[in-house]
Amino acid sequence: MSIVKVIEVISSSEKSIEDAINNAVSEVSKTIHNIDSVYVKDIKAHVKDGKVSTYGIICKVSFRIDENDRK
Repeated sequence: MSIVKVIEVISSSEKSIEDAINNAVSEVSKTIHNIDSVYVKDIKAHVKDGKVSTYGIICKVSFRIDENDRK
């Protein structure tokens, strides 16, 4: 039986929502392994001088816990 853990992450990008998601996965991957999925919970964009300046997301990252990590 697999055990899955979920953490909530906030990420941003000046390029796009997709880039913000990739930034979140890239950063989480530095310390977490076995990532299965990302659920984008909320999206927002910051506006400066009438233009979108930054895209932000709140997402839930799901990953499997290894057998060795359960002990």
